Parts: sequence; structure tokens; C-alpha cells
Amino acid sequence: MIKPLIHYGLHFGLPLAIALIGFKKNWLKAYSIMLCAFIIDLDHLLATPMFDPNRCSINFHPLHSTYAIIAYIILLLPKITRLFALGLLAHIFSDAIDCLLI
Repeated sequence: MIKPLIHYGLHFGLPLAIALIGFKKNWLKAYSIMLCAFIIDLDHLLATPMFDPNRCSINFHPLHSTYAIIAYIILLLPKITRLFALGLLAHIFSDAIDCLLI
């Protein structure tokens, strides 16, 4: 029961913390953009079964791979993609913590 709380708490709480601390004036816009990074979970549709609570997403799904993570880090550089990249990396961090809890 605690694992899903931690997992989803991080998925929603970490971007919120980043938005509130780093983007005080426009925190809601920043938070919304970072939440759009959930789109990387579309790669779960390629897996069988689609959801396995005992599977680590990191390096299993294509958009959770090391190569993808490197691309997300590069996306931090241009200002126009920075918030989305922060959302992607917060998502990856949350999934990595979930892997530690398995």
C-alpha cells in the first residue's frame, strides 16, 4: 500500500515542488507543462502485460531507456523545452525510486 503512495506522490509532488520553488510566479503553468511529461508512459502500451507492479520501467520501456534519459538531459539546455525536460526527468526519477522499492 505504501509503494503506490510513494510512486504517485513523487509523480505529482516532485513536479509541484519544482514548480513552486523554481517558478513561483508561473507555478501553475510550469506544473502543467511538467505533468504533460506523463506522455512518456505511452511506451507502456508496447509491453505485455501493459502494467506489472513488479517490473522496473527504467531500461525496460523505450522512453525510459538510458538513451532517452540522455535526450531528456539535453532538452534541459534550450529554454523552450526546459520545463518539459524537467517533467520528464522528474518522471524518470520517480520511476527509479519505484524500482528501488520493488
